[in-house]
Amino acid sequence: MAENNTEQPADETPAAGQETPELAKATTPTAPAPEPAEEPAETTETTETTEPAAPQAPQAPQAPQTPQTPAAPASTGPLSQKAVDAVRAGYTFEGTTLDIGALVNGDPLADVQVRIPLGMLNRHGLIAGATGTGKTKTLQGLAEQIAANGVPVFAADIKGDLSGLAVAGTPSDKLTARTQGIGQDWHPVATPTEFFSLGGVGQGVPLRATVEGFGPTLLARVLDLNETQESSLGLVFHHAKQNDLPLITLDDLRTLLAWLTGDEGKADLKGIGGLSPQTAGVILREIVNFAGQGADVFFGQPAVEVTDFLRTSTAPGPDGATTEFGVVSMLEVPGVQDRPAVFSTFLMYLLTELFRALPEVGDQDKPKLVFFFDEAHLLFKGASKNFVETITQTVRLIRSKGVGIFFVTQTPKDVPGDVLGQLGSRIQHALRAHTPDDAKALKATVSTYPTSEYDLGEVLTQLGTGEAIVTVINDKGAPTPVAWTRVRAPQGSMNPMPADAMAQAIAASPLQAKYGAPAQTEGAAAKLQGRIDAASQAAADAAAAKQADADAKAADRAERERQRDEAARERESRSTSRSGSRTSKEHGVADVIDDVVKSRTFQTVVREVIRGLFKKK
Repeated sequence: MAENNTEQPADETPAAGQETPELAKATTPTAPAPEPAEEPAETTETTETTEPAAPQAPQAPQAPQTPQTPAAPASTGPLSQKAVDAVRAGYTFEGTTLDIGALVNGDPLADVQVRIPLGMLNRHGLIAGATGTGKTKTLQGLAEQIAANGVPVFAADIKGDLSGLAVAGTPSDKLTARTQGIGQDWHPVATPTEFFSLGGVGQGVPLRATVEGFGPTLLARVLDLNETQESSLGLVFHHAKQNDLPLITLDDLRTLLAWLTGDEGKADLKGIGGLSPQTAGVILREIVNFAGQGADVFFGQPAVEVTDFLRTSTAPGPDGATTEFGVVSMLEVPGVQDRPAVFSTFLMYLLTELFRALPEVGDQDKPKLVFFFDEAHLLFKGASKNFVETITQTVRLIRSKGVGIFFVTQTPKDVPGDVLGQLGSRIQHALRAHTPDDAKALKATVSTYPTSEYDLGEVLTQLGTGEAIVTVINDKGAPTPVAWTRVRAPQGSMNPMPADAMAQAIAASPLQAKYGAPAQTEGAAAKLQGRIDAASQAAADAAAAKQADADAKAADRAERERQRDEAARERESRSTSRSGSRTSKEHGVADVIDDVVKSRTFQTVVREVIRGLFKKK
């Protein structure tokens, strides 16, 4: 219902800017001009104490309200008395409200307060404006009031200037003059704050998530994978789960993909089915690029439990009495402009986890949690179409879980149209129109507001610091009248929290014991490395066994050859021995015969035998 109501007035807007241009020209820009110095004036040194300043604040707004009301609208403001009355009635609600500020009609009208119902914060909103127009202080003031009503707040502090809400503000003459002029009962208040950081980079309790908790669908959308690649990534996650390969870090996923595309994992890749080596290679390259943007630090354990953002705490309230505050969870993100993928990935994961974890509650008297996304253009910078579609769907559906989202950025054009259409409340600070693109953005912004007596094209360039054009969703789901508003001042410090005080608060956090140190859990990378080592060892053992077998066979062949050689030598030896023996015997007979022949006896016998032969003749 809320979304439709915000879109209908935009169709009527073309007539709005042409109805009363002369009334808009009667606007005196000199009224808001002195205000820019008032917001930062809190840093000025003063000898006043909190005690005398505090009691004066509640009394001061009541005295000037009655005399100021009738004169200002008719004399100097762009609105008629009828329009002023319509604003007064349009921002009068039953139930708890947050004060945005006082209507400006030439001068601020302290008795015409511009408010937003606390129960309508889950219809989401936008805080926009050029640099230096006061939008971060508007965020701070709203966050303080939301927390003071017992509603937890999450805020991403990009520049570090939002942390001051954890420190009580300092009163000053200029601050008192401003708050009295808009009917604000100002008291210094320090809001309970928990500081977080992405993976421990920067100051804060580290926030981490596991890759498997992130899931293939969200990761695929962040990586801008097509449908085929997204389906393939889902198969990889399924394979990891089936094979007890926990995907905790990006390195786990990289290692698994490298395994599947390598020689060792060919069988596994074939067994998955539907995942080609080419697709796995594309996914692997995208993950490497994503990790190169600094995403590695975010993934790990222990993973953040989003219910830790839903805490409350007791602290002294504006009146000094003990009050139950919603804890402000402040994400300190240094240098995130250079790593938009890390920032946007975390926010998407956090929103998705909240949507999963929280039950349906519908519209209640107050939300369960309110998100403020400062520098929201970083959320969408370089985002894929699928990523934007996921944001749009989440913003549309998460309100039923009791979660409100406020985007804070420079111009509405920083937020995609489909997302912008879901934002029921608008707080638009001054816009600049120095270039044709600026003029085009200004015209587009004007066209999104309900019809009013303002020439918004002029008014939006004349707003002073700390002033804004406001329209919200009322308690019936309809847009309120457009109101030029001087925004109330934060009750916390307008300066960043001192570094030493922040360090002490972080060290004392009860969540340090839970998230402070990373858990050393064995993931897929370690298990696959074990498999690789085992496979390498098995291969080495097989090679060694094969070599040993070859060596044994070679030794056996050598032994057999040796034995054959030995046998041959032995046979040859025996043959030689026998031959030598025969020769020796033959030589001995000859020697005997020779000796006998040469003997005198033999010779004598021979002579006698020969004589006997001759004698017979």
